[in-house]
Amino acid sequence: MWVFIVLTLIIGLGAGWWYGDTAGYKRGDEAGYKRAEADVKTLQEEVAKKAGEAAAKAANPFQAVNPLGTVEANPFEKAKKVLNPFQ
Repeated sequence: MWVFIVLTLIIGLGAGWWYGDTAGYKRGDEAGYKRAEADVKTLQEEVAKKAGEAAAKAANPFQAVNPLGTVEANPFEKAKKVLNPFQ
């Protein structure tokens, strides 16, 4: 009788340990993969959104700096004002 109880306990503990270890690992592993996939997808969406906004901002001609902003339209206008004795 005692042998049967001890043998049942050993088999039960071994089966419980094996099933708990492998099933728990698989459940946790699958959940981790799903979370990682969701994180990667979110990160890719954010990067794509930022890249799109940066490209749109760079392509907008109204926000770009005028490279000819400091160029005078008529460089001789200043000299004409200086050399005009009647002003």
